[in-house]
Amino acid sequence: MPRLSARFSGFPVYPLAHIPARKKALLEAGVDVIDLGAGDADLAPPAAAVSALQRAAETPALQRYGFGLGYVPYREAISAWMQRRFGQSFNPMTEIVPLLGSKEGLAHVAFAYVGPGDVAIIPDPAYQAYLGGTLLSDAEPYVYALRPRTDFLIDLDEVPSDVMARTRVLYLNYPNNPTAAIAPRDYLERVVQTCIDRDILLVYDNAYSEMGFDGYVPPSIFEIDGARQVAIEFHSLSKTYNMTGWRCGWAVAKPDIAAALTKVKGFTDTGQYMGIQAAGVAAIESWADFVPGNNDVFRTRRDAAVAAFRAEGFSADVPRATMYLWMPLPEGIASAAFADRLRETTGIIVLPGSGFGAGGEGFFRISFIQSPARIADAAVRAGNVLRAMIAERDARLTPVLA
Repeated sequence: MPRLSARFSGFPVYPLAHIPARKKALLEAGVDVIDLGAGDADLAPPAAAVSALQRAAETPALQRYGFGLGYVPYREAISAWMQRRFGQSFNPMTEIVPLLGSKEGLAHVAFAYVGPGDVAIIPDPAYQAYLGGTLLSDAEPYVYALRPRTDFLIDLDEVPSDVMARTRVLYLNYPNNPTAAIAPRDYLERVVQTCIDRDILLVYDNAYSEMGFDGYVPPSIFEIDGARQVAIEFHSLSKTYNMTGWRCGWAVAKPDIAAALTKVKGFTDTGQYMGIQAAGVAAIESWADFVPGNNDVFRTRRDAAVAAFRAEGFSADVPRATMYLWMPLPEGIASAAFADRLRETTGIIVLPGSGFGAGGEGFFRISFIQSPARIADAAVRAGNVLRAMIAERDARLTPVLA
């Protein structure tokens, strides 16, 4: 048996990898499954993107390797959209990196900037790509627990000075997955200045930039003065356009940072299928017509989810962005135990906070990706399970009277 590397042996199990298999088994057993787990809505992509992919499938030139260059009109569409949406100008050929979804880029960028002895600061809970890229680079992750006391923001003043001295990369994600937190502009200004002062690469995951509600418009990190010196920002078609399985995204940064990620990717892939990039052009160009209506659907589902879970006794804040509710559990109710029991006894799939990292313990996440009626049904089942678990907890804690 070939021996595994020390790096691989120290790699944690991907915490939520078992859920798709369990969902399949439950469905095969006839269980009425309501999946509020992954951020994967049951909504259609823009019709223009589907049509563009169909045309691309019949275009021989688009069946060839895209390599790092990819489909040039995709780069140009991204550049035009960054200007239109954020007022930020980027050269489509030197400052944009097409990606196979933002996840791989978020992991791969670490390969260029950290190694043994270096630190990457990672929010906890967080998208696991941040941790994966850091560990695969043989760097040291410093996980910072996102808790209500800091409004789910990383307070860099709390990071030990010896850790800050070795930090080469900082991962930030606002609007945030899984907490749905948003970052005030003055906070982003302080972070950018710290990264400039300490020569830290700021990896800004902006996958939810188009999912703001109630008048909130999420910014680009590049709207902050000085960010161009130190930041790389990641975007994705997945959430904005209901195109999760298409795996199409991009990174944007000044030329030397973009070139570093491009060089890493040259050794790991030969580019996204250009037909999908052509569909990406159509999706991006449909932004003004598609996104507002799509967000109206999510806002309706958000309001339904908040009302339904509150009615069952859960504490649910109203998020101003993303497709998630991040809800606390009562003391003594472990998030994994709650999620497992809910799934196995009622068919409701939610994600335990601990699945996003130890800092997420005490919370669970739902995605408002189903119809309001299905969300309401899920909330009732979740409430019944939680009340049963609370009763069992209280019974264990109640002293036996002689």
